[in-house]
Formats: sequence, C-alpha cells, structure tokens
Amino acid sequence: MRLLFILAAASLAVNPCFAQNLTAEQRASDLRQLAGLYAKNYGPYEWKRDAKGFDLYDLKPWLARAEKLTDDLEFADLLVEYVASLDDAHDSIGFPSTWTATLGFGVDIYDGKLLIDTINRTRLPLATFPFAIGDELVSIDAKPVEEWLTRLRKYNIAANNVSTRRLVAGNLTARSQSRIPIAPRFTPDKSMIEVRRASGDLESYELTWLKSGTELEFGPLPSPAAAVARAKYAASINTSEDDPTMPAHMLPLRGKMNLALDIDRQTVLNFGGRAPIFTLPANFQRRLGSAGTDTFTSGTFESGGKRIGFIRIPSFAPANTNLALNQFLTEMVFFEQNTDGMIIDDMRNPGGSVAYCEFLLSLIMPNTFRTLGFEIRATSNWVASFQQSLRIAELTGAPDWQIQSIKGNLEDVKIANKGVRGKTGPISLNSSGSLDLLPGIFTYTKPVIVLVDELSASGGDFFPAVVQDNKRGLIVGMRTMGAGGNVVAYDGTAYTEGFIRITESLMNRKNPVTGTEFPAAPYVENIGVRPDVEVDYMTRDNLMNGGRTFVDTITKVMLDHIAAPKN
Repeated sequence: MRLLFILAAASLAVNPCFAQNLTAEQRASDLRQLAGLYAKNYGPYEWKRDAKGFDLYDLKPWLARAEKLTDDLEFADLLVEYVASLDDAHDSIGFPSTWTATLGFGVDIYDGKLLIDTINRTRLPLATFPFAIGDELVSIDAKPVEEWLTRLRKYNIAANNVSTRRLVAGNLTARSQSRIPIAPRFTPDKSMIEVRRASGDLESYELTWLKSGTELEFGPLPSPAAAVARAKYAASINTSEDDPTMPAHMLPLRGKMNLALDIDRQTVLNFGGRAPIFTLPANFQRRLGSAGTDTFTSGTFESGGKRIGFIRIPSFAPANTNLALNQFLTEMVFFEQNTDGMIIDDMRNPGGSVAYCEFLLSLIMPNTFRTLGFEIRATSNWVASFQQSLRIAELTGAPDWQIQSIKGNLEDVKIANKGVRGKTGPISLNSSGSLDLLPGIFTYTKPVIVLVDELSASGGDFFPAVVQDNKRGLIVGMRTMGAGGNVVAYDGTAYTEGFIRITESLMNRKNPVTGTEFPAAPYVENIGVRPDVEVDYMTRDNLMNGGRTFVDTITKVMLDHIAAPKN
C-alpha cells in the first residue's frame, strides 16, 4: 500500500455547533403538522401500512423521541427520518439552507462495489491524485463505504433498495444541508479516503471538502398557532403556454399531473441527461442530439442486416413541449419508413407530466390502449379542481363525451371525499377523462423495446408500464424505481420552515402484479416495472468500455424481437 498523506486525528474533530432555539412545544407542533399533511393528502398510506409495515398515523414514538431532543438540527433530522420511513421516492422534506460540500469526484454502484465514475481533474489533478475511473472507493475517514451507505440511507430514499443505494452513494462525496440537516457536523474540512486501484493496490489520499453556502439555523420565535401549510401546486412542472397536451379545461388539474422526482437532490451520472449513458454504435447516424434545441438524442444504426432506430427520452418535462412533440412525431414518421425496429431509451429518466407522457405513448401505439389510472386520496382541493375543470369544459364547448367523463371523475372524487380517508378507484388524469386512449395522429408500428433501469422513475415508471400492459414491446434492463403516483409540493412545518413533497395517489395498472416480494397489487409504487429481459448496465466492464457490452446485448435482443413471429 502506498500512503500518500497522513491525516492528523485532530482534523477529524468537527465543531458540533449545537443550537436550541425551538421549544419542545414547537417541535411537537411541527411534527404533528407534518404528520397531518400526510394524513390528509398521502395517497399510498394503506399500501405502506400493509405492504411496508409503516403507519404514519402512529406518532407516539416520534413525539417521544422529539421530546428528548435539545438540538434543532437533530429535530430536523428526525423529520427527515419520519418521511423516509414511507419508503417513497417522491416524498421528502427539505430546509432553507444553501450549504453544500463536495470532494471532487463521484461514485456509483457497479458489480456491487462503489466505483469512481467521475473525477474533477481541475480540483484533483492526476499528478497528485492518480486514482482513476473504475477504481473502488473503500472508506472515508476510516469508515467503510457500507457503513456510510447505511448512515446516509434516509436522506435519499428511492422506493426500492437497489435504487436507494445508488442515489445514496452520491451523497458519500456530495452533500447538501437542505436534504441532510446535520451534514455540516460530520463533514470535516479534510477527509482521508481509501481507494483500491485496478491493480488491487490500496491507496490513501487526503482530500479537501469544497464547502459553500450558509448553514441552517432556526431562529427563536414565540408560539402562536401553527401556520397553515400552503400547497404549491405548480411546482416543478412545465408551465409554458405552448403545451398542446393541456387544453383549457385541464389547467385546474395541471399542478396535480406531476410525475417527477425532485431532480435537485440527485447526484447520479447523466440522470435526466439528453445523451444516453452508453456510447452508441460506431455506425450510428445521428439525427437529433447535437443542436441546443434538440429535446432527444435519436438516429439509426445497422446490425444483422437490419436498420434499428434509437431515441432517448431524457425526461417527460421538456423545456418546450410543443417543440418536443413535433420532434418526436417527426422521428416516428422517419423511423416508420426507414427502420425495422426501434429502441426507446427510458433509463435514468426522472419523469415529468402525465399528459406529455401519454402523448408520446400515443405515437407508438397503433391501437386503442389502456393508460394508467390513479387511485386518488380525495380531498376538498381535488373536488374543487375537478369542479373547475368541468366548468371550463362546459364554457369552452368541449365535446359532450368529454364533459361526461369529467363529470364521472368529479363524482368519484366527491364520493371518496365523504369517506374516512376515502380514495377513488382508478381514474384518468388526462384531457379525455378516460383510461382507454386512442392512437395518435401517426403511430410507429414496427417492433419496439424500451430500456429501463433502477432510475427510471415516476413518469419513467409510467411509460414502460403502459407499454408492458398493452403488450406493445419488450421492457429490457432492470426493475424500475417504483415511484408510483402524482406528487405535489407543499410549504409545511412552520417553525423548521420545511418544504415537502407528498404523493397524492397510486398509479393503477391494467392487471395486478404478482410474483414479487409484495402482495399482488395493480400498483407501480415500490413494485416498479419488472423487465421482460433483464440486462444490467451497472458493471465495471460497461463503465470502462462506454457500455459496449450493454449495447451489444440490447442490440441482440432487438434483432431477436424483430425476428420473432408476430401474433
């Protein structure tokens, strides 16, 4: 082993800066307020209680723990743990801090090990820090990486353990106090890391944390009645006026059609990126992906005497919806005329809008297809939203069948709202008000495979679920994340100034999913979409060769699918 630097033990001592401005009454108030928001609005409560064993209504142990705390940041950390116990990728609580810290490199889990996949050579010049892409991170500050993954798990929950471990891996070398309230306390000025090189040698390096921003502090305040949380229904979705998927009568529901992760908290390489994570074949002829206005990466390549189309959907929240739809339609027309089959890349897709997702699906579905419904946790707000939608549809002269569909949805929500924590059956969140959708103005009819992985999330779960449910093509890759509902952002927790995200419904598939570690259920939440053909990109081999092994495998799957007998 080559020891490059020795870290003095004294440098590991981090000033704890304990602060107590919140009273015990205020902490209890914030915890109850947070729980109340979830009790009122959280759609998957019964699923989490029965399938995951967590009852968000059982506040007694949480209140007991909060009562013993004398430190504000530790209390904020407790609120994070409460939300994390839902094991829901959509749901989180954050705080108004700008403090961040990074070590200058990133890791992810390949072949079950934390391998380095990005290095900032401006901060970590090769001459001084010769570790390389593909080397294994073994420990930080004498703690094995597995211990760090366990310690940081609650700060990046992602609905299934594999997805969670991958997201948490990023927090080993990049931390934000907004999501990790106590991060400044366990992040020293310098850290000693151990790296196992490709040769097998174990080397140690001292790295400086680059810290910026202002640390979080809750100022003292008397205790009036707790502030009322305000829903921020337009948060984190495309609100441009050039969206043809959003007719006027759907605007009252716009903020409830969000199927997206909070991408700001993710540190995974290329998450939501326009380019695929892998290198495309040498004979790939690019069509989209070079110009700044291109929403997608697309093109064709030859293999086995067949011409294969490829298009990557980076997210379902494009900057310009109208442009994106036109580009996708143009590609489908070209591919229909010039390819034998098409690969759709949905990997590392953080999701987006229900309407946009369904519109893209309509362009690859030659026949009427069943979309995903939503079992909505009914509230007065949902009732008002559907009521507004109905009124606008009537005033703007929407077709009678559309008005009747909206009336049906409104009635379902009104009935559910009268029940104790009532939920609707599966209803649509699209402009037609129906779960059965017609093909688009043009449809691609050739064989299709959809690539997915553990970070195909929310809308990235929705898209392959519909393809699989309607037997339109093969799902290839790894089980998707399982972020299965619409999500709304709220201002919450008066004294800790927390901002939260709450899943308000459960995506409902055409048929129950069986044969998993969960009870049979027609849900995406936690279950995810299981691939028809399992292919794992996350190997050291793929990391080092630009995914060549992965591309060779999926190309063979595509060729076999093209050659398979058609029903």
